Amino acid sequence: MIDNADQKVEAFIFTEIENILTPAELQRLHVIAKDADFVDGRISNPHNTTKKNLQIDHTSQPYQESTQILGQALMRSEEVRNFAFIKRMAPPLICRYQPGMQYGKHPDTAYLPMAPTPLRSDISCTIFLTEPATYEGGELTIHLGSKPVSIKGAAGSAIIYPSTTIHEVRPVTSGERLVAITFMESQIIDESKRHLLYLLNEVAALEGFNISWDNRMTLEHVRHSLHRMWSN
Repeated sequence: MIDNADQKVEAFIFTEIENILTPAELQRLHVIAKDADFVDGRISNPHNTTKKNLQIDHTSQPYQESTQILGQALMRSEEVRNFAFIKRMAPPLICRYQPGMQYGKHPDTAYLPMAPTPLRSDISCTIFLTEPATYEGGELTIHLGSKPVSIKGAAGSAIIYPSTTIHEVRPVTSGERLVAITFMESQIIDESKRHLLYLLNEVAALEGFNISWDNRMTLEHVRHSLHRMWSN
């Protein structure tokens, strides 16, 4: 749910996807989060003094199960794959925000330590695990110039946005905000090119059979050629 949807926002900046998780997966993740150990979120970003949250202990078995559920859910989503052109993805991480917790303005780090090589964070993803009515505050706010856009997604939905954007999690004032986050390295690093190719692919999928075969093949030639040309 975008709180200020009347603002004119470039559509390619982010996309919201409903029902990334099934009800059974969502229920299981809540059980995992209830029983799991959480640690200070600044472990993953110790130099950001505005980060005040908790994250699941990544050395624990509950973390291993949760990241498997979340990773499989994202990778099976055609909408996610089409928008992000995923090359690699970091293991998703459950984060908890209780009253007084927040994560101030920041862009996401350019590279994450992963084996066998660091992962370049082109795209960030937040999966919402609690319904927005169960907590106050805690909006994911993406700053687009002078137009901040605040989002509180339904449980089981996700929002995907460029890691280069400055964004924040507003302070939670009551209830508990439970989310999972991850980062994706895209086949196409340039955000504008990624958006253009996404649009071409959408046109091909929606209108491809409404045009002549020769024109359809020309469209196929253009979009596949651009995909090769722009991939890294």
